[in-house]
Amino acid sequence: MSLINTQIKPFKATAYHNGKFVDLSEENFKGTWSVIMFYPADFTFVCPTELEDLASLQAEFDKIGVKLYGASTDTHFSHKAWHDTSDAIKKVNYALIGDPTGTLTRNFGVMIEEEGLALRGTFVIDPSGTIKVMEVHDLGIGRDASELLRKVKAAQYVASHPGEVCPAKWTEGAETLKPSLDLVGKI
Repeated sequence: MSLINTQIKPFKATAYHNGKFVDLSEENFKGTWSVIMFYPADFTFVCPTELEDLASLQAEFDKIGVKLYGASTDTHFSHKAWHDTSDAIKKVNYALIGDPTGTLTRNFGVMIEEEGLALRGTFVIDPSGTIKVMEVHDLGIGRDASELLRKVKAAQYVASHPGEVCPAKWTEGAETLKPSLDLVGKI
């Protein structure tokens, strides 16, 4: 079953953020657009490249009012140790959520049960706490933060422009479509 247009489920977790441990719940995902990016584990290979890529665009996400979160089944203590020792992860200024119980990872349907790790899952959540975008990758396939930024902008556009949709490869400022009977068979 798809999680699209469902509400984020209740959870409690601790994150490492800006040199502190902070408590989080589903309420932190309400009132603003949010992105949560699950990754398998700290101190690994593809994961730091993805988190660093996302960090490189954090200012762009900030400009459009989006909070970023990374999450894995590691503890918040492991996140701090990784942040303190990895040049790539030192660039991360968004919250890294520890989910050692797997509650959050299971809530989003990305838990690999036999390994206790998360798949590479990315979710865009609107200010009401509703999941609008989900993408799940196999462990060997890294994600692209610039494509994620484009998708978030498209989701925000559609939310603020009822009756319009964004076609393939839509970018901010490009034309959108207004679905109607007149468009059927003409695209």
